[in-house]
Amino acid sequence: MPSERPIYPFSALVGQERLKRALILNAINPRIGGVLIRGEKGTAKSTAVRGLARLLPHITVVADCPYSCPPDRPAMMCEMCVARLRRGEELPVEERPTRLVELPVAASEDRVVGSLDLEHALTEGQRRFEPGLLAQANRGLLYVDEVNLLDDHLVDVLLDAAAMGVNTVEREGISVSHPARFILVGTMNPEEGELRPQLLDRFGLVVEISGLTDIVGRVEVIERRLAYESDPDAFVVRWRQEEEALAQRIIAARALLPAVTISRGDMAAVAGLALELGVDGHRADLAILETARTHAAWSGRARLTVEDIRLAAELALPHRMRRQPFTEVKLDEARVGQILDRVKGEIGDEAPPSAEYVKKKLTA
Repeated sequence: MPSERPIYPFSALVGQERLKRALILNAINPRIGGVLIRGEKGTAKSTAVRGLARLLPHITVVADCPYSCPPDRPAMMCEMCVARLRRGEELPVEERPTRLVELPVAASEDRVVGSLDLEHALTEGQRRFEPGLLAQANRGLLYVDEVNLLDDHLVDVLLDAAAMGVNTVEREGISVSHPARFILVGTMNPEEGELRPQLLDRFGLVVEISGLTDIVGRVEVIERRLAYESDPDAFVVRWRQEEEALAQRIIAARALLPAVTISRGDMAAVAGLALELGVDGHRADLAILETARTHAAWSGRARLTVEDIRLAAELALPHRMRRQPFTEVKLDEARVGQILDRVKGEIGDEAPPSAEYVKKKLTA
């Protein structure tokens, strides 16, 4: 039986720096809220997602748990594992790679969230639950290709689970909940239809990508792909050192992340940026700060810089800015930098902006 072909290395991708940054930041901190990758066919969207999954560290799980519960963290366990612990049972433990779960476009709701056997519950008085894809994805990466072609209700369910870290299934007054903490990545080709703005807003980050436009970059893509197709194993070995270095850096950033502090000045700078750019709601402010602190950890720092906030804004703002029907919003990145420099310079690191400051900026 032929062996499975190795995955194309993440570090071997040419260009697409913003795409790679968004994926890595979500791998470090799933609380960012996932990433939606929008781009035309053949721009390495799926290749990047599958390559990222191979960089994620192995996890320790309860061996016979369908939700991959961590054996040493009761707060993140399912009801069954908690009950076993309370009975004094020794949980079987194993280490395995972080899962990549791919959600098919044609998947039914029961296949995604899981199904309840109502007849068994009524006749036997016991809940019987068949876990779905969200159970498999717990503590892993959930990849939804062509997310714009999914039913809106299913997209809502995915985004709710990603935000809450819990999947709840209710049927005829019977309810089952289980942990569903995962890195959510969606990809789509805008030519095949758009997501509703309400759903778009709930993705933490959105990246617009296109094919490379310089000859040197396109030639490099061709050369690397031909080398991979010719001898996948040798190609993977060639990139092993870069892959290991990237994986270790992700682990280090995860460890540093809890120590990264956000000052009131950072919060005020982000709030001022959102106000001046006319962004509705508060999701953008929170997404920018969560992304910025993650980028600081990725850079090996425990404090934010203006550059962290600027890079975060590039990923978290464009899809949330007000737009006219049938028009595309482009973020003026130079203006973002100017606003942040000015606001940080005016308000410093401690005090939030005054009401007078905000009023003056909004009416200028």
